[in-house]
Amino acid sequence: MNSLPFAYLIPIFILTLYFILRKKKPAIEPLTETDKTILNDYVDYYHKLDAAKKIRFEQKVAEFFSSVKIEGVGVEMTTLDELLIASSAVIPIFGFQDWQYKNLSSVLLYPDTFNKDFQFEEGDDRNIMGMVGTGYMNGQMILSQSALRHGFSKSAGKENTAIHEFVHLLDKSDGATDGVPENLMGHEYTLPWLKMIHDEIGRIEDNQSDINPYAITNEAEFFAVVSEYFFEKPELLKEKHPDLYLQLSRIFAQNPAA
Repeated sequence: MNSLPFAYLIPIFILTLYFILRKKKPAIEPLTETDKTILNDYVDYYHKLDAAKKIRFEQKVAEFFSSVKIEGVGVEMTTLDELLIASSAVIPIFGFQDWQYKNLSSVLLYPDTFNKDFQFEEGDDRNIMGMVGTGYMNGQMILSQSALRHGFSKSAGKENTAIHEFVHLLDKSDGATDGVPENLMGHEYTLPWLKMIHDEIGRIEDNQSDINPYAITNEAEFFAVVSEYFFEKPELLKEKHPDLYLQLSRIFAQNPAA
């Protein structure tokens, strides 16, 4: 019996692979009315969106749930926690049409702060509120429930731990967590952005800036800290740091102070 020519097998293989991958694509379940009410009550960013953008935000939250596993470790996971985690992921990427966190498979929620050995009940130096995993923890994020909820409270000010960690993931998407998200900014802005970072770090060190001093740790932490400020208090950042605000608007393709 004659076999099919190789040229005929290629399209058959492509079609077969397409249908296999299509079947494996996880189902995206739309948010419930209860979910939307929780978002409106607890996520100020979502609350301020117009009706059309709220629908898009909800779709992105649903997409996040379909692609990333969220688990509680030593804590009872609630719908509120799940929605706050997903919102923290969506807010930094809301300006991009089809962005997905390809470098994240799961988020672990701890009850409170933890140490570098991931202990939250025993051990010293339990002062970590969130982190993006590396090494054998690569592809995972750990968040403190208390820090997560505080970030969306009225008393959070310019800080939001979960947004901070998701900005680290965006930064890491080009292969290096270095404060320069090359996937999100034009090459011509790289050197001016680095100069802006170092100039502001100098002002923080001289107590001439209202930016959280944790930003002077390194360029990656500076980017994550000022991104928290950008999304939590955009009007204030634009007033006090107009150049930083403009550059972050370019990076995230958003203008939250508008």
